Amino acid sequence: MEKAIEVRNLTKIYKGGSVAVNDVSFCVSKGEIFGFLGPNGAGKSTTIKVLIGLLRPTRGRLFLNGVNIVKHPEQIKHNTGYAAQETAIDDRLTCLENIYLQGHFYHLPRKEIKKRSEDVLKMFDLFDKRNNLSNTFSGGMLKRLDIAEALIHRPKILFLDEPTLGLDVQTRQAIWEYIRNLRYQNEMTIFLTTHYMEEADALCDRIAIIDQGRIKTIDTPENLKQQIGGDIITVSFSEISNGKVQKTLEKVKQISQVKEISLDKNKIYRIVVNQRGDKIIPEIFSISQKNETNINSIRLQRPSLEDVYLHFTGRTIQEEEENRENLIKTRIMKRRLRR
Repeated sequence: MEKAIEVRNLTKIYKGGSVAVNDVSFCVSKGEIFGFLGPNGAGKSTTIKVLIGLLRPTRGRLFLNGVNIVKHPEQIKHNTGYAAQETAIDDRLTCLENIYLQGHFYHLPRKEIKKRSEDVLKMFDLFDKRNNLSNTFSGGMLKRLDIAEALIHRPKILFLDEPTLGLDVQTRQAIWEYIRNLRYQNEMTIFLTTHYMEEADALCDRIAIIDQGRIKTIDTPENLKQQIGGDIITVSFSEISNGKVQKTLEKVKQISQVKEISLDKNKIYRIVVNQRGDKIIPEIFSISQKNETNINSIRLQRPSLEDVYLHFTGRTIQEEEENRENLIKTRIMKRRLRR
């Protein structure tokens, strides 16, 4: 496949010595939806800003459609579209005026802006609202308008930084459909960042898990889940710290199909097996009974991207990102109330 994005040994160090991105390498094929999955501060936004020319890399070789990013920044800006985490919409302008303003930034002729504005607003079901002030729009409508603005100059590669952050589940899924249509109707390469596991799973052809500035793994969602093993059994015991529990777990580890056992912060044990877990559960019950260990609960599940992330990083991103999402929602609400 022809490469749309090629990144070799990208490193970005901010003043003061903070390493945001550390020796990152990856490629994205033309027409692919490629995702960076990771928490706030992992290096996702920094990577995008380097790729679109907003930041200079400390080290690394970077190419978009074969063009050197550092040597030809103007060409890169005309060939890429970018929608940031928080929408860059002027509340005092109408939907159409916001689009026109973006077109003028790219020095497009007025007639061309008019035609393209109509096209992108229809694409995102906003044409009927074109004369409405954007301060009357919902969060989902603002995000659609923001992505529409990023397309006015018809870029070959679209960068979306947390495209559904702060949106409800129903609106999030609607945005997913718009993103899918963009790829299929325009043969567009899309690079997105997200901390939503279901978003990465639903949208991305391939995913890079990034944590603390380093890429831990890259593959398709399905292949990543298969790397974990067959099934995952979660078990909680009545006795939290008890010699009998440890003895039971030592016996469970000896089952040939068991790959690994880990303990989460809620005192729940995750047992990864390399075959169907329903065949292993009876053995776990038998071992627990022989060691006089009481099982509170036991659950069988297929591996998810959450499990993949936990496997490669040793932690989850749910709590930290939920707090940040609430902050984004509060900002949106304050922006509406100030009027």
